[in-house]
Amino acid sequence: MDDPRQSAWTRRKFVGATLGTGIGILGSALLGRASQAQGDTPTPTPTHDMSEMTPMPDHAGMREMLVGAVDHIRNGFDPMQMLVDWDYGTINGETEDGRPVREYSISAGDVEIEIAPGIFFPAWTYNARVPGPSIRCTENDHLRINFANFGTHPHTMHFHGFHPAEMDGVEGEYRGAINPGESFMYEFDADPFGCHLYHCHAAPLKRHIHKGMYGAFIVDPQAGRPAAREFMMIMNAFDTNFDGGNEVYAVNTVGHEFMRRPIPVKVGELVRIYLINIVEFDLINSFHLHAHFFNYYDTGTTIEPTLRTVDTIMQAQGQRGILEFRPRYPGRYMFHAHVSEFAELGWMGFFNAVRDMDYPAALAEVGLDEEWDFKSQNGPALRVSEGNS
Repeated sequence: MDDPRQSAWTRRKFVGATLGTGIGILGSALLGRASQAQGDTPTPTPTHDMSEMTPMPDHAGMREMLVGAVDHIRNGFDPMQMLVDWDYGTINGETEDGRPVREYSISAGDVEIEIAPGIFFPAWTYNARVPGPSIRCTENDHLRINFANFGTHPHTMHFHGFHPAEMDGVEGEYRGAINPGESFMYEFDADPFGCHLYHCHAAPLKRHIHKGMYGAFIVDPQAGRPAAREFMMIMNAFDTNFDGGNEVYAVNTVGHEFMRRPIPVKVGELVRIYLINIVEFDLINSFHLHAHFFNYYDTGTTIEPTLRTVDTIMQAQGQRGILEFRPRYPGRYMFHAHVSEFAELGWMGFFNAVRDMDYPAALAEVGLDEEWDFKSQNGPALRVSEGNS
């Protein structure tokens, strides 16, 4: 397979996980367990003595649970940027009935990523990141996803939504798994509108999911939705010692990232969250927002909310939806899984609600700029104006 993407994967190819320096409080507790993550078939070792863990702080002190910061430059992705970095593909002509043809370029490969300060994980990825690109389009767009496998295992892309059976991305059916060195084009119409996802459907499925092969697939309704500040949040987790249980939980991969860097929002504005649960090994996950209530659109396939005025929502793996709320008062408001273990092990963060005059400082505090602000408010507009870029 002669593909220019090959050189990028050659540079980033996983050659063996190594535990970094700067281990945080949670990192030191997990070190003995995570050290087995060097390979996929670790030899049995005695269970880590949980009495050696640093005592967990109470709910009010959870911001100190992870000391240090993940190197996002080395990772090649930033969870804060993942909130807003929609992939609109490239518009390449029209169908016979005048609908845009939107093309995307996705590749699979093996990359070592840092999921908490000093904790590394040998991931299988789409486009060298976990989660993969947040694919966005409009309902009835005709999509072509050019998929190439530069990894060490067979992979597929299975999209939630309507499509022909030949495009279902299931191992053993039709085209089936795409082997290392092979490529395939998935082609179908974007339908229905909603908050969807894609993931690898090669066997064993749980292994491909927990290793990181998933991403958001957002289909906007043709009529659009009300203007809002929009964020993509994928709730994920990592089994660092491959024992069938997770040690690190997160939104957009890095544990407690949004505790260290609260997400800036403005008082009174509509905030829209595309929420997806892809956690393996746990039956349910949840999202709880402090001091606020939100409307919820299950699967995002309706214009009207399916639940109104709730502050906690549960999702099974693969379940997703849209949350909308308006911050009433300035301040930092926590959001987290309402399973305490998940929250303590990385799945929690803050929104930083500020007045207009204080917003530039809130951006600067967490290393953001006007470009991030613009992307967060103009997702559908960017999909139209930048689709050819």
